[in-house]
Amino acid sequence: MSRINPYTLQMQITRMFEQNQTFFVETKVQDWLRERKQDPNEYEIIFHKHPAPPGSNQIIAIEIELKRKDGEPVDEWLQAEANRHA
Repeated sequence: MSRINPYTLQMQITRMFEQNQTFFVETKVQDWLRERKQDPNEYEIIFHKHPAPPGSNQIIAIEIELKRKDGEPVDEWLQAEANRHA
């Protein structure tokens, strides 16, 4: 049984960017894809840095973009889940 993590992937990636641990962010997303029965080698992972929304206790917000290398569209639920905030 997998361990339940109360923090979303987007929250974890944003925190890693804030702490200058960007070397590990792609591996973190690849592990997340594996947990969802996806082959990470089929995806290009792109990070977009944006200012955090007003009222947020964060400085930046990182958007995770998944692109399939074969040109097929990414499942909407997978893309939405990668960027879920809470």
